[in-house]
Amino acid sequence: MKKLLFSTLLLLVLLSACGKQETATTDPVKENETETFTYQSETGPIDVPTDPQRIIALTNGPNVLALDGQIVGIDEWTNMNPLFQERLEGVEVVSDESLEKIIELEPDLIIAGSYMNNLDKLNEIAPTVVFTWGKLDYLTQQEEIGKLLNKEEEATNWVNDFKERAEATGKAIREKIGEDATVSVFENGDKEIYVFGNNYARGTEILYQAMELNMPERIEEEALESGVYTLSTELLPEFAGDYIILSKNPDADSSFLETDTWNNIPAVQNDRVFEINTKASTYSDPITLDYLLDIFEKSFLSN
Repeated sequence: MKKLLFSTLLLLVLLSACGKQETATTDPVKENETETFTYQSETGPIDVPTDPQRIIALTNGPNVLALDGQIVGIDEWTNMNPLFQERLEGVEVVSDESLEKIIELEPDLIIAGSYMNNLDKLNEIAPTVVFTWGKLDYLTQQEEIGKLLNKEEEATNWVNDFKERAEATGKAIREKIGEDATVSVFENGDKEIYVFGNNYARGTEILYQAMELNMPERIEEEALESGVYTLSTELLPEFAGDYIILSKNPDADSSFLETDTWNNIPAVQNDRVFEINTKASTYSDPITLDYLLDIFEKSFLSN
């Protein structure tokens, strides 16, 4: 009886040791597995890495950079933006057509636009999350990127802080220039001039939405719904506000600035034209918004 009891105990010990050994063997494998969670994208649920380390951002790259996302591939337009060049040092420029290069970069997450080609092929390379431009407002877009990167709290904190700062700045500006004062945002093109509504980057979201400044009636009529309207030099006075933000493109034609039409606009004569760099102003991500908010604050309140 004692022998049987001893044998049983010995067998239990051996089984226990084998179990521990098996656990020790399999645990490292589990540790090497990529941890994922289900993100509710606009095209349906998709499993994405909890902590992505090799992101290819074919769109929304600036939003990812603002959350310190680990980008290995970026679109050419973001790469050319002077605000992001230092952050993108060593990052490859890719597109929805450069599938071989994307494969070589071994991404664990791809962010793409709904209008892009090869979405199915991209999804075979890595989980591909699609966003439709303009479907979300500029602040919700940042919060959505925060959810995707598992940094929702960080994104939300920035949104709340930005809204508070922009609201306070807008209040101070309106107190100085008057509640009824109007602001226009112009940009020089190759042979034309653009004027913008309230959601087309160039700081328009800050000026008209966050700071609640007014746009001239003609801009409301022509650009509020479409976002942008093209006009000739002769029409500039009809769209000019009491203050003008000039998004100046150094690579485009700026000869209209020498015309009598431009120089006879009251905002020009009263030194109420504030320039921004077009190349650094074509996004509505946190990095760009903070950059432009600082410019607007200094321009309006120090002038």
